[in-house]
Amino acid sequence: MSHVKAMDTAAGLTTPTASLRDWISLTKPEITFLVTISALAGFFLASPDAIEGWTLLWALVGIPMASAGGCALNHFLERDLDGHMKRTADRPLPSGRISPRAAMWFGIALVSAGVSILCPLTNPLTGVLAAGTVLLYLFVYTPMKRLTPLNTLVGTIPGALPALGGWTAASGGFGIGGWVLFGVLLCWQMPHFFSLAWMYRKDYARAGYAMTTVTDTEGTSTAIQMVVWTAGMILFSLAPVWLGLLGLWYGAAALFLGLWFMKRVWRFYRSRTSEDARRVLKVSVYYIPLLLAIIVLDRFLST
Repeated sequence: MSHVKAMDTAAGLTTPTASLRDWISLTKPEITFLVTISALAGFFLASPDAIEGWTLLWALVGIPMASAGGCALNHFLERDLDGHMKRTADRPLPSGRISPRAAMWFGIALVSAGVSILCPLTNPLTGVLAAGTVLLYLFVYTPMKRLTPLNTLVGTIPGALPALGGWTAASGGFGIGGWVLFGVLLCWQMPHFFSLAWMYRKDYARAGYAMTTVTDTEGTSTAIQMVVWTAGMILFSLAPVWLGLLGLWYGAAALFLGLWFMKRVWRFYRSRTSEDARRVLKVSVYYIPLLLAIIVLDRFLST
């Protein structure tokens, strides 16, 4: 009987009881938080003078809302694969606590609401960028996970676009500062995700994901790429100083954070252990919020 009920739930024929935490987890709060602070930093970086408060407010509502909806739809698309991985088997969809149909409509509603807020209340470019980010995440990056290890690189693009969205929300167009911030986030995601993928490489192999860490059994390519992308991240993080967008104290803080990150990555390069991969992951989790906070603080101090 329980097996039949589970099949009905997977087909969306029943409405399982889900907690508020389950619904929130569909939005991937850690990603939504990163999206929010990335958009905030992009907005402040594009605002050399006064901050337009209402525009900022709607950007910080619409961009994360669209992202949260995309995350929920990603849960919907990957529910079967998530069920094969120990790390994700207890998520609301593979566990049956939320039906696929409910998750799908939840995601569609969030994306639609986010884009509908951004287009009239910030500008159409930011709304289109948010919609394009979701489409790229769902229909390019997600299916690529099972086709080619290049999926990791492609996945950094939708992950970095919210920062550019914050810039366009403030300025109404693209600019070098927005692309620099985009570059920081793109480079940062590579060592961040590679460290996670190295820790759970057996899980990814079990689910049939085409990850570099699955085929790179010795970790040589993984470690080299982590070092290279971290170096790129440091260079991009210093570019706002060279461009005159941020001050020297920001540059000093950014360099310190970057070298701290590189120290952990270098240790992983030498050891290739899951323990050092976990240390890289922990540092990466702190790095972006700290860097973006420094950007926002610099703009406050200079206005």
